[in-house]
Amino acid sequence: MSKVSVEVIYGKIKFVTSFPDYKVKVVDSFPDLKVQIVKSFPNSSGEWQIVDSFPDFKIQIVDSFPDFKIKYVNSFPGKA
Repeated sequence: MSKVSVEVIYGKIKFVTSFPDYKVKVVDSFPDLKVQIVKSFPNSSGEWQIVDSFPDFKIQIVDSFPDFKIKYVNSFPGKA
């Protein structure tokens, strides 16, 4: 898979264990994308609203070979 344009990964996110759109590793430093979990209006880069149905993207959390790395933040989400 080519390098993911991570700034477009926002919106309604469903965590899955198989058949993801992207595989993601959660890290504490040097993330590709800083992610803020929001309750509503996930309208800009890095804002994720966790849903069970009708997701924009399906994400699988992995320990190795991720498509990109994320870090959870409380403010200023977006490309690191």
